[in-house]
Amino acid sequence: MIESSLRESAEVARPRSVAVALHAVLIAVYCGIGETLLRAAMLLERPEADIGGLLPALAVRAAVYLTVVVLAFRMAAGSSWARWTLAAGLGTVGLLSLLAEPVRAVLTTPHLSELTLGWTTESVVVGALRAVHILAVLIALPALVRARR
Repeated sequence: MIESSLRESAEVARPRSVAVALHAVLIAVYCGIGETLLRAAMLLERPEADIGGLLPALAVRAAVYLTVVVLAFRMAAGSSWARWTLAAGLGTVGLLSLLAEPVRAVLTTPHLSELTLGWTTESVVVGALRAVHILAVLIALPALVRARR
């Protein structure tokens, strides 16, 4: 009895690469949501805040994150097309969109020491969320390539 239940739980257990890929993708999504909400709050604090312009951007991000979560759970259930869609999307557009802003800041700053001027608590948290987001994607990519159910 115990032996058969152990065998059944081993059959439904995800392979390690699938579990790593799923968790890394979900961590990336959580960081993206956190960064989005924090940036939206920072924008709304400004007197010239354009709520009408913010709502479509938030809707697009919500749709992207929802799509990524659905694909991640499909991948975890064994869908190879979801796995490859995630790998292609996160490895190209996803990673480029995460890196574009920091790389642009480094390339356009005359002196690197100026990058730290004017930091606020919010900007440090946004930077930390972005760093964890990038790291999670970099962990997810090789796990997605290896993930097989």
